[in-house]
Parts: sequence; C-alpha cells; structure tokens
Amino acid sequence: MRLDVVTIFPEYLEPLNVSLVGKARARGQLDVHVHDLRDWTYDRHNTVDDTPYGGGPGMVMKTDPWGEALDAALADGYESGARGPVLVVPTPSGRPFTQELAVELSERPWLIFTPARYEGIDRRVIDEYATRMPVYEVSIGDYVLAGGEAAVLVVTEAVARLLPGVLGNAESHRDDSFAPGEMANLLEGPVYTKPPQWRGRGIPEVLLSGHHGKIARWRRDEAFRRTARNRPDLIERCEASAFDKKDREILSILGWKPTADGRFWRRPQAVEE
Repeated sequence: MRLDVVTIFPEYLEPLNVSLVGKARARGQLDVHVHDLRDWTYDRHNTVDDTPYGGGPGMVMKTDPWGEALDAALADGYESGARGPVLVVPTPSGRPFTQELAVELSERPWLIFTPARYEGIDRRVIDEYATRMPVYEVSIGDYVLAGGEAAVLVVTEAVARLLPGVLGNAESHRDDSFAPGEMANLLEGPVYTKPPQWRGRGIPEVLLSGHHGKIARWRRDEAFRRTARNRPDLIERCEASAFDKKDREILSILGWKPTADGRFWRRPQAVEE
C-alpha cells in the first residue's frame, strides 16, 4: 500500500517511522510519502491560508497550494506504478471512523491524506478531486483538534495492522474490539500474563484451568460485562441472532431484557451483579 500525506507539519508524522507502521515501512509493506504543503507556496511568508468569504472567525486553507501539492503527489505515485488512489480527509464533520471503515480502507492500494489546519480547506479542493477519485471524509471522534495530523496517525495505524503480513500473528486482529464477525459488537475483555501473583492480585482461576471451552465462555462473558458498562449502545444495536443461550443468560444477569423484535434493552436501574 502507498500512503501520501500533505501537511504543513511534516515533523508531526515522525511516529510513522516507529513501532508497527515503521516496521511495515522497513519491510516494504507500506510506502509512505510525507509532503510539506509549504513547498507549493511562492510568497516570502509561505502563506497557505486566507480570510474566509462571508466573514467569520479563523482562516481557511487556500486552493492553489493544495491543488499543486495533490497534483504532484498523484503524478509521483502514478510514475512509480501506484494505482487506484483515494482521498482521505480528516474532519470533525466527516463520517465516524470505525473498524469497518478501517477494513475498507485497508483494501485500497493507495491512500492520500489531507490533514487540514485552521478552519479547514477551501471546499473547492475536495470537490475537484472528488471528480478524479473516491473521497472519504472521516472523523475520529466528537471533538475538535488543532489539526488533522493526529487523525492521520490513528487511521494509518488502524489500517496498517490489517495489511497482510504486518502483524506477527495473522489471527491477532480477529478478536479485537469491533472486529468484523461474531464479536463485532462487543468490546474486548480483560487480559492477563505472568506472574500469576502481583501485589496480592491473582489470575482468574478459569484461565489456569486449561479448559478451552470454559475459557472462551469466560472471555465472552467478560466482554459482555465491559460492553454493558462502557458501550451499552453496541449491545442495543445487536441483532438477536448474534446471541446464543449463554449470551442471553449473562445479559439477563447484567440487567438486560429482550424486546419484541429480539433485541435487548437495559432496565434503567439495573446494576451489574
């Protein structure tokens, strides 16, 4: 996969050289190109923004630097053999970034990121490149950051770990919270490792039992407990077919009841037992 990032703060992207993403780059699984937007400015102040039409606070990033930078990134990519680019625009007004979307992006061969600053990029830039490639406007949460570079790091790590050969254990991402499949709507439960005793705290006996069926059930029950406590909305959205008999038992213990359509809701005064 090829990644291009156009930014006014290239140094912000240094984390792309370390950890999982850095190793993927070193192995040639991820081809990352970071471009300084100011390289496509021609005044002595390297200006990338201007006042907004219609008035209002803040500044808006200009069309010309972005257009020239994206044209250059596309030309370089095509010349090196890359194909099928998509534009990824981090923005608080975008669609929520989810594991499902990470999987979708991981199947694309070339991602071009446009992390903005100030009040964002002149809309004509996005509209122009939407005529040339698919555009994904994505939000990593319901809050506002100073710029989109942090979102680029989040999206890149979520996508990179899904690429073939990036994770040491190819099965590792299958049991993640939000991973597609049976556990898609549950958060991952607690995990433990050696030593068996630490500051008077032990390991749940079931994990030491060697009984794989009981261990799997315990993990799923703990996933239900954590999800009910931290993200009950995920359970509310689950289809009835996602729950087996044991699932329904733990949900009942946690204060949930089935509705007429088979989904579950939680009694307002319910507390975890």
